[in-house]
Amino acid sequence: MTSEADVGLRPFTILAPTAILGYGFPEESFLEGLSYAPDCIAVDAGSIDPGPYYLGSGKSFTDRAGVRRDLRLILREAVHRRIPVIIGSAGGSGSRAHVAWCREIVQEIVQELGLSFRLGVIKSDIEPETVLQALREGRLTPLGGVPELTPERLRRTPRIVAQMGVEPIMDALEEGCNVILAGRAYDPAPFAAPAILRGYDPGPALHLGKILECAAIAAEPGSGADCALGRLYPDRFELVPLGCGRRFTETSVAAHTLYEKHDPAHLPGPGGSLDLSGASFEETGEGRVTVRGSRFVPAADHTLKLEGAMRVGFRTVCVAGARDPVFVARVDALVEEVVRAVRHFREAEGIPGKLHVHVYGRDGVMGPREPLRHLPGQPHPHEVGLVLDAVAETQAAANTLCSLARSTLLHLGFPGRLSTAGNLAFPFSPSDLPAGPVYEFSVHHLLHTGPRQPFALHIEDVGGPPA
Repeated sequence: MTSEADVGLRPFTILAPTAILGYGFPEESFLEGLSYAPDCIAVDAGSIDPGPYYLGSGKSFTDRAGVRRDLRLILREAVHRRIPVIIGSAGGSGSRAHVAWCREIVQEIVQELGLSFRLGVIKSDIEPETVLQALREGRLTPLGGVPELTPERLRRTPRIVAQMGVEPIMDALEEGCNVILAGRAYDPAPFAAPAILRGYDPGPALHLGKILECAAIAAEPGSGADCALGRLYPDRFELVPLGCGRRFTETSVAAHTLYEKHDPAHLPGPGGSLDLSGASFEETGEGRVTVRGSRFVPAADHTLKLEGAMRVGFRTVCVAGARDPVFVARVDALVEEVVRAVRHFREAEGIPGKLHVHVYGRDGVMGPREPLRHLPGQPHPHEVGLVLDAVAETQAAANTLCSLARSTLLHLGFPGRLSTAGNLAFPFSPSDLPAGPVYEFSVHHLLHTGPRQPFALHIEDVGGPPA
C-alpha cells in the first residue's frame, strides 16, 4: 500500500455517474466528468429504502432497461480508458440473486460491445445457519425496527446480506479487477476503497463517498439523475459539479452530510465511524466546495450490519376517492366501522390477516404521527383518497378481506347521507389489485466479526484475455 507521504498533493479523482444505477444521467455530464481523467468510476446500485420486498423476493427495484442503459455508457467509456468501475449493492439489495441479475446485464454489454476486462464479483450473502450460530453465541446486536430475532424467524428468511466495508473491494482491486460487482455494500465504500488502497486518509475518503453515493442530489438544484465529481487530497476533498446549471454550496454539502443520519457529528459504518465534529465546508468558486476536518475513528470491535427479510403473507389493495363533505367529515368513524366489520368476519371465518386504511389528503403520509391533524380550526380537506390494504396468509384470503372492506365502505350508511349510489369513486377497474407477496425486515442487526470473513471474491476474465 502506498504511504500517505508518497501521495503528495495529486488529487485522486472519482466520477459518480448517478445516485443509483438505473436512475439515468446525461451523457454530456458523464463525458465532462471523463475529461478530468478520473481514477475510478463508482456508483451505488441499491438501498433498503424501498422496503423489504426487494431483498426478500430477490428482485431489483430499478428497471432493467435503465440499468442496462447506464451500464452500457459506463463500460463503453471506462474499459478502453482503463478506468476501474466499482458497483456497490449490485442489483438493488446486493444478494446472490441481485448480483447475478446485474452480472447477466454486464455479460450482454460485453458481447454487444466486444469488451474485455477482468471482472470481480463479491458475494455478501450470509447463510441463516451462520446467523443462528452468531445469535446463540451472543455475537448479534439488534439495531431496532424489527421484532425479536428467533430461530423460527431466521428459518423463514430466504436472504440475508452483510454490508461490506472497503476491505473486500480493496482486495478485488489488488487482484487486478477492472470492473467490480459488489454485493450489499456500505454506501461510501465503493467510492472510498480505491483511494484508501492508494494511501489516502479514510476520513476524507469516506466522507467524500458519503456525498458522491448520491451524486448530484447534494448539489443545487439537486438531481438523482446527474453526475458529480470528487477530488480527494491527503487532508481534504473537493466537490465539482458536472450538470449544466448545478453547483455545490456549503449548505447543500453540509446538509447532505446529515442525510440519513441521527447524529450530525458521528456517522457509524463498518469498522468504525466518521467524526465530523471538526469538519468545515468552504465554497471556492465555480460551484465547488472544499471540505476539511473529516476523521475516521476505528472501532475496537469490528461489526457488520446484517439485513434480511421474510415473507409474512400476500397483499391486495384498493384505491378509492371520496368528495362528499359529510363523508369526509365522518371518515374516521366510517373507517373504524369497516375495520370492525372485517375483523368480525375474519374471526368468524377463521381467516388470519389484517386491514389498514390509509386516508390521503389529510394524514395518509404520516398517519397518527401527523402534527397538523389536530390543530384548532384545521379545516377538513374537500376530498380524500383512501387506500385499503389487506394482508393475509394467502392471496385468496387477502382478496376476500379487501373485497369485504371495499364493498362495506362503498355502501355504508351514515347520518346526513344524501346519495345511496355509493360513497367511493374508483380510478381503476378492477378496483381490487392483488399485489402479491408481502415481506418484512426480520434481520437488522450488527454481526461481531472480521471485515473480510463473510465476503467471497470470484474473479473471471470476460470477453477474452484482458486488454
